[in-house]
Amino acid sequence: MDLLLFAILCSILSILTALFMQFYVSKLDEGSPRMREIADAIKEGADAYLKRQYKTLAIFVLTVAFLIAVFLDPNIGLTYIVGSFCSGLAGFLGMAAALRANSRTANAAKSSIVQAFKVAFSGGAVMGLSVVGMALLGISVLYYIYHDLNVILGFSFGASAVALFAKAGGGIFTKTADIAADLVGKVEMGIPEDDPRNPAVIADNVGDNVGDVAGMGADLFDSYVGSVIAAMVLGYAYYGSSGIFLSLSYATAGIIASIIGALIVREIKVENPGFALNLGTLTTGGLFLIFSYMATISLNFDLNIFYSNLVGLVAGVLIGLTTDYYTAIDKTPVLKIAEMSKTGSALNILSGFSYGLLSVVPPIIGISAATILAWHFGGLFGIGIAALGMLSITGMIVSSDAYGPIVDNAKGIAEQAGLSDEVISRTDVLDAVGNTAKAITKGFAIGAAALTVLALFSAYAEIVNLSTLDLMNPFVIAGVFIGAMMPPLFSALTILGVCKNAFRMIEEVRRQFRENPGILEGKVKPDYARCVDIATIGALKELMPPGILAIIVPLMVGLFLGKDALGGLLAGSIVTGFILAILMANSGGAWDNAKKYIEAGHLGGPGSEAHKSAVVGDTVGDPFKDTAGPSLNTLITVMSLVASVFAPLIVSFSLLGF
Repeated sequence: MDLLLFAILCSILSILTALFMQFYVSKLDEGSPRMREIADAIKEGADAYLKRQYKTLAIFVLTVAFLIAVFLDPNIGLTYIVGSFCSGLAGFLGMAAALRANSRTANAAKSSIVQAFKVAFSGGAVMGLSVVGMALLGISVLYYIYHDLNVILGFSFGASAVALFAKAGGGIFTKTADIAADLVGKVEMGIPEDDPRNPAVIADNVGDNVGDVAGMGADLFDSYVGSVIAAMVLGYAYYGSSGIFLSLSYATAGIIASIIGALIVREIKVENPGFALNLGTLTTGGLFLIFSYMATISLNFDLNIFYSNLVGLVAGVLIGLTTDYYTAIDKTPVLKIAEMSKTGSALNILSGFSYGLLSVVPPIIGISAATILAWHFGGLFGIGIAALGMLSITGMIVSSDAYGPIVDNAKGIAEQAGLSDEVISRTDVLDAVGNTAKAITKGFAIGAAALTVLALFSAYAEIVNLSTLDLMNPFVIAGVFIGAMMPPLFSALTILGVCKNAFRMIEEVRRQFRENPGILEGKVKPDYARCVDIATIGALKELMPPGILAIIVPLMVGLFLGKDALGGLLAGSIVTGFILAILMANSGGAWDNAKKYIEAGHLGGPGSEAHKSAVVGDTVGDPFKDTAGPSLNTLITVMSLVASVFAPLIVSFSLLGF
């Protein structure tokens, strides 16, 4: 019980540290009136989107909670609501901090890169420390109240459901604006990125926040909660309450390490932001290993469990390094894609897609090796601990990720406000590191989701007493095929959602340029609000069908085809979901940086034929890397949690002969 209270106190400390970072950022100067005006426009658009999204989600959450309460357990319905609320709140707090930090980062860049980096990272750390703090606080308090892991699964299910809608909706919003801004602004009108004459520019800036801050925060909140609870379920099955407390101890060790790592990073005074972020990640990982080793010894567990934890952490780092290789602007894949752009869009797209396929190989081998080693050291509980080990430093990872859209917005504000070339150059340095950080985080999130879902699959098997999957059983085969179908179906629906919404915004941007020639001349202010409104309404409309399918399909398979078929569905979805997520995330990141490489003055520079081809490739990659790809992490987690939460109902149906 003392360990449980300690976990609660450390969770509160993480939230208080996030509030300290928030207070620090809010006290800084926002800059000139023009900078404040741009920042306010971005904030207004982001707040409007989140308000509409949360209203829509509230109806969905309450409906599902009611059904859970009626058919399963009122307490699970309540924890489902709590999980949904905590996930939404963590995303809201992080986005609020990011919106405060963008103009202040741009203003700090007037003095130095060091000061601007401190502001941007502090804003990102609010998101990172809020995510892990809210997650572990919710889990610990609910376990303290109920002492029932089946009830707490509702908390994870609520977090996953909100994360699915937040990531998919935010991804549709941000890529709607990004595609419209690029295709009409850069290709058709030949104006730079973040040019204030572009009617879609504010919507694009808003999208960075609702997609890459609130959306990615909800995504990793979901994976983090899932990994902790899956480890607790498997720990209890193998070791009783000691297994639960070891899982909570590892999560607590990760939070303490993340707090220390974040405080160190914001105080590092170097001109290289990439060095500071990498040092912070390595420091956090090293501290976590020390703290988790101490927890293993003090709770009298075999060191093999610690080795499972180490395997997960190493696998996460290796997947991040693979993502860096295939998406970094100075590595061979991106340079080759940029070179192919000289021949036109076709080879740019084919080469980017091919490198995305190649990038699947190392993570698959890594996850396979991690799964085997973790099982060798600790059985199914070892797999759960490996997933928890990979996600243990989520606080630091999310802090680095949220830093990315902050500096991206800061660069946009600097350009739109007409700041000096020196200031814009400094924000360019910050932004380049932010792009790499975001790409690595996507790879980390995908790998973490894969191990987390394997742990959740094991938890489902424990709950329904499923020892094997018989591939000679036609119901299992049917389940595998249906599960394998779900990630491609979900990807198609979300990408088509981006296409339909982007079409509406492209037509609107063209209309404004056509009907108001003064916009391009800089004499008339574009109607930014109209573009924000199109992105908001369209995103909320397009996200509902794929989100509902993620819950309905596994439930129907379980109820009408049985627990074995549902096990097959989970297995099929994990394989295709993991492969598609890596492919799309890395292809999209490579296309993006190939475009940026040309924009830096290579291969003809901006306006060249190579640049136009690269912009088209980047446009294809936008919904790959920021909508469908990252959302697949949450899709497979949601389906696994539907299986676990509704397992008693599925077993009851089977006993009744359905």
